[in-house]
Amino acid sequence: METDLSGFDIDAPRWDQGTFLGRVKHFFNITDPRTVLVPERRLDWAKVTVERSRVGAVPPGTQVEQLLYAKKLYDSAFHPDTGEKMNVIGRMSFQVPGGMIITGFMLHFYRTMPAVIFWQWVNQSFNALVNYTNRNAASPTSVRQMAFSYLTATTTAVATAVGMNMLTKRAPPLVCRWVPFAAVAAANCVNIPMMRQQELIQGISVKDKNHNEVGHSQRAAAIGITQVVISRITMAAPGMILLPVLMERLETLHFMKKAKVLHAPLQVALSGCFLLFMVPVACGLFPQTWYCLFVACFVSLIPLPPLP
Repeated sequence: METDLSGFDIDAPRWDQGTFLGRVKHFFNITDPRTVLVPERRLDWAKVTVERSRVGAVPPGTQVEQLLYAKKLYDSAFHPDTGEKMNVIGRMSFQVPGGMIITGFMLHFYRTMPAVIFWQWVNQSFNALVNYTNRNAASPTSVRQMAFSYLTATTTAVATAVGMNMLTKRAPPLVCRWVPFAAVAAANCVNIPMMRQQELIQGISVKDKNHNEVGHSQRAAAIGITQVVISRITMAAPGMILLPVLMERLETLHFMKKAKVLHAPLQVALSGCFLLFMVPVACGLFPQTWYCLFVACFVSLIPLPPLP
């Protein structure tokens, strides 16, 4: 028996995006790290299926479950603005496997200066790629701007980590373990605005409730980027704040003192557990379109002053 797909809208959200829980469910779906392992031909099938569904040309016998799975793969691997396939490392679905390795090693190798510098550099390189991959395609960024953003964020992270390491040499061990988080938070405050500075300069498109463009707003860009910064810091905070406390306790246990070789793998695994939940939670903190629609109600009536 064929399923009636005449009223099916593949772009309609499965969960209410006006609620925090609905957004978390949505991001649990599209940031599923298992999608990273899906072969290229399967991703290409997902794109073709989604595009066919949009024009009502779905092959006979296609089930709703197949369309929903295709949309999940499409949202996880293709840029929402351009429809182009994103590089694997820059996808939000790679945040768990990529982030757990980097976070775990940052928290483990926090004592020696060379290790601190290396892992902060690796982390900022990863963040820069993620920020670029998920940029607003309507505001192109030049190679020069990207290079400057990358160097600025990396310098900020390394300088913060090195400076705080020197200041906390005589501090309790637990305080020293929190230095990587301070460096990550400081760098996020630089990396994201710098990587997306064109949005701040040119503004972003704002639309009315019918999705008609009514203008560009620098203020909307500033608030949107601020929300991204908050989300990224929130994503890292539980793992990088609570995990050092947990490891501080575990390392006092007799069997952990003997099995020091397990400390780094354990921190990587626990970092993955935190990120598995925090990636969708952090991504779901703020509505994806609500603010732009809110601004659009006023943009034609009240001029939005440029940022200083």
